[in-house]
Amino acid sequence: MTSIEILPLIALVAMFVIATFFPINIGILGFVGAFAVGYFALGYDDKEILQAFPSSIVLTIVGVTYFFGMAKRNGTIDLLVNSCIRAVHGRVTIVPWVFFFSASVLTALGTLSPAAVALITPAAMAFAARTRMSPLVMGIMTINGAHAGAFSPISVSGVLVRDIVENNGLAISPWTLFLASYGINLLLSVLTVVGYGALAKMRGLEFTATGTNKPVATSGSRDDAPSSLGTPSTGGAAGSTQVLARPTSTTLVDAPAPVTRVQKLTLFLIGALLVLVLVLHLPISFIAIAAGAVLAFTDLKKQNEAIAGISWSTVLLVAGMVTYISILEEVGTIDTLAHFAITLGAPLLVALVLCYVIGLTSAFASSTALLAAVIPMAMPLLGSSTLPVIGVVAALAISATVVDVSPFSTNGALVLANAQNIERPRFYRQLIVNAGIVVAVAPALCWLILVVAPGFI
Repeated sequence: MTSIEILPLIALVAMFVIATFFPINIGILGFVGAFAVGYFALGYDDKEILQAFPSSIVLTIVGVTYFFGMAKRNGTIDLLVNSCIRAVHGRVTIVPWVFFFSASVLTALGTLSPAAVALITPAAMAFAARTRMSPLVMGIMTINGAHAGAFSPISVSGVLVRDIVENNGLAISPWTLFLASYGINLLLSVLTVVGYGALAKMRGLEFTATGTNKPVATSGSRDDAPSSLGTPSTGGAAGSTQVLARPTSTTLVDAPAPVTRVQKLTLFLIGALLVLVLVLHLPISFIAIAAGAVLAFTDLKKQNEAIAGISWSTVLLVAGMVTYISILEEVGTIDTLAHFAITLGAPLLVALVLCYVIGLTSAFASSTALLAAVIPMAMPLLGSSTLPVIGVVAALAISATVVDVSPFSTNGALVLANAQNIERPRFYRQLIVNAGIVVAVAPALCWLILVVAPGFI
């Protein structure tokens, strides 16, 4: 690798170190780094540097947190959460799996995983807050559920991977790819619940792995209070350490209350959003913003609070890092790492390195873009070795998506933006640590199960 490819990597590591020890949003450092590398190393002007600015991700976060923030304030999200708890007759340990399977069904039917996570996360995180379930575990299960169905034969990612392979003269079974993705994500969710449950018991953590039906009394600002809604999240540990807390509650499920007109309107808008996004495939970002605009007319006096409720710090975090990673791609750092993996020689080792390259990079960059870039690099290897084509392709595809629990990905950012009853800087650090564990373990797990194991069957 040349110095121009190595220095941006060193700068990326420095950003994480700075953001870990100082209360500064890492997205700011990302923008600074993007300008420094883009302007001085590549000779880009400001328009070229911002060419890869993730406008769709920004609009998705803005729209979803704006609309569902108002839905939280008018009590609709609580209404849905209470209904879920009543439906399982207090067996709260079942509900997280309901969210997992619901997300998987949405993506299997063709919904993009960020859209599915955006639809389910507000209710899922509210449920976690109500039942004292770890928001980290709930977020992981929701994201894993979305990824489980993401490679179905009719999904965007499933079609993309199949087309890439077929364009290179090979073929894979779309159903095998789908089942492999579903199985790995289900396994990771089970391991997450079991692992966190054991850790919670050993260390006496305040949250449980699957929630509790005991009453949860919390104190602090309401999650509809301006101070909480405007709390900057992080970039390591940004800004405030205010707690997003629910009002004091003495029962797990509140007594049924009459549904107000505003709540009926909100339920109608949620239903309309589902139809427009899932059936007509309209962008959730604009639909959520439009739905929020309709709700705005029900309480015009609190619009400043509604705008403050948008997770602006999360927007800055994601936008800055995605912009920087795009510059990293322009420099050629990612391509160089992939080509280096190919030159290692041993097919099994090359497959493992490619899984780690795509997994590590996907924690910060677009999974879809990386699939389109890295899978073609593995085609020569598959054509000249005895490695299972479907196994290697599935391992690469799953490694690229399963690490989206990172707060720098759209899915991770949505979980971070909807967290309740926990300090966001603290939750951000939990997501970072978890993402590091997933990046370290998931590619190797995919490689062992999908590439190595078939050779012994």
